[in-house]
Amino acid sequence: MTSDVLAVETRPAVPEDLPAIVALQALAFSPGRFARTAYRVREGAPDLSPYCRVAVQADRLIAAVRMTEVTIGGRPGALLLGPLAVTPELAGRGYARRLVAEVLDAARARGEALVLLVGDMAYYGRLGFIRVPPGQIRLPGPVDPARLLAVEIEAGALEKFRGMVAARS
Repeated sequence: MTSDVLAVETRPAVPEDLPAIVALQALAFSPGRFARTAYRVREGAPDLSPYCRVAVQADRLIAAVRMTEVTIGGRPGALLLGPLAVTPELAGRGYARRLVAEVLDAARARGEALVLLVGDMAYYGRLGFIRVPPGQIRLPGPVDPARLLAVEIEAGALEKFRGMVAARS
């Protein structure tokens, strides 16, 4: 890690962070993000879970990751990662990787089994994510099967999860 990454404080997100998180997501992503299938899963779920984290530098929120507690085929024990956003001028410095590592550690510590996301294998594969076998896990809308990725927190967990993803109630 660079000294830049080490100089940044990371911590759990708190409700007071929400305006800055929303602003960062608007800066990092197009308005079309709300039409994506992963957003359908998050609708009605709390804005923050115990797994959401932020990176702050000099009192400025520079990166954030949302984690939504989900069920897959009615089975608890999974999380949906995203969105993961970094201030565009600070992208590529390791802040996102650091947040992902921390949320995976938190998931492990709390006994979660699987983390799911819709994203690019070229990026998330470096973080331990693998492709979900086509048709095994479904979201409530269209998703390119090559972009449905998961990382096992518990060995062998992916095989145990099948069916539709829904926010935990």
